[in-house]
Amino acid sequence: MNLPKPSLEDIEIKLLLEGIYQYYGYDYRNYALSSLKRRIQNFMRLDGLNNISALQERLLHDRSCLARFLPSVTVNVTSMFRDPGFYLAFRNHVIPLLRTYPFIRIWHAGCSTGEEVYSMAILLQEEALYHRCRIYATDTNENVLQSAKNGIFPLNKMQEYTELYLKSGGKRSFSEYYTAAYDSAIFRASLKENVIFAQHNLAIDSSFNEFNVILCRNVLIYFNQILQKQVHALFYNSLCSFGILGLGRQESIKFSYYEQYYSEIAKGEKLYRRLN
Repeated sequence: MNLPKPSLEDIEIKLLLEGIYQYYGYDYRNYALSSLKRRIQNFMRLDGLNNISALQERLLHDRSCLARFLPSVTVNVTSMFRDPGFYLAFRNHVIPLLRTYPFIRIWHAGCSTGEEVYSMAILLQEEALYHRCRIYATDTNENVLQSAKNGIFPLNKMQEYTELYLKSGGKRSFSEYYTAAYDSAIFRASLKENVIFAQHNLAIDSSFNEFNVILCRNVLIYFNQILQKQVHALFYNSLCSFGILGLGRQESIKFSYYEQYYSEIAKGEKLYRRLN
């Protein structure tokens, strides 16, 4: 059976992504094409470019264009205590397991601007475990990592975040964790004392430690099946025996090769435990 011929635009996008990878080392070649295409088209409109070949020429010869392009193709939609049922399940099902470890390593892969990293730090502080944790918060994008390090978020988001915090099983007043300054909420420095922010590309970089918990929420949905399988292998090989994997609401290990190597520990909340 003859496969449908790719469109000229799809061919240009593949050449563009290959050029970015070969010249700069950023690998978007196995991102889901449909969503990537929309973001590329939007960037072209904003930059006044008529076709992808023109974009490729500009990107490969103008690093300032690359600096504008990368944030536009990387999805950074996040919030504190996003999907509060996940955090409530983490408190109820994962925290008792973590209490049995003398030291806990957590990898937050694809941490974006850091809201979910601070959410986990708050949860661990409230459960009296943060002092023996090390959280590795990684992302491909240096700009969002810097925002995450700063720990400063819009003040007008705090009412929404407070509601999510309470639904997640929060035990204190959420306002205890930040100081309001003008239009910003500056989160307590103690929340990042045990956090290491570092650049890591899930598409091309390998494992760098063994972890008790890996959180990668709402990242895999932007990858195609080839890259999803590659990342699942990376996570499996990075988890200790009986380590915990946390995924986003629209993500799953069901029907994947690695489904057989995990058991679900909180039904519907995408929390899995690696089998020995």
